[in-house]
Amino acid sequence: MEFGWINVFGAVIVVLMLIPNIVYALKNKGEKNLCTNRFMNVVEQIGRYACIVLMWLPLLVWKFGFASVLEMILYMSCNGLLLAAYLIAFAVYMKRKTVRLALVLAVLPSCIFLLSGILLKHWLLAGFAVVFAIGHIYVTYKNAILTKDRN
Repeated sequence: MEFGWINVFGAVIVVLMLIPNIVYALKNKGEKNLCTNRFMNVVEQIGRYACIVLMWLPLLVWKFGFASVLEMILYMSCNGLLLAAYLIAFAVYMKRKTVRLALVLAVLPSCIFLLSGILLKHWLLAGFAVVFAIGHIYVTYKNAILTKDRN
């Protein structure tokens, strides 16, 4: 299976991951980023936006698709499971914020981006997934610990 200029499945995954984040932001308008490490904040944001775009746009990829049906099945099923886990974890996190759940919410999208990059052989996405993972996990951990200390 090959994609054209846009990977609709990747776009749907991104939209579904963004919905709970938007709801959370609207319910917690006063919440601020407590991580003071500017470098890691920038790393996180570069990784985040690059992954969001590269999930649906095949920049620098000659053939955007899967080498086999098995890779497509793995892409759909694994991303579906990871996305379901992310949405469930987010629902629980909205009710009960813990450091562990915050870290789960940082790791799961990183796994989705990395898995997608590897299975699609979209190495730019895979590389930015690693960048995002490093920044997002660090910033999320710092925020979770500092928020816990304030309460």
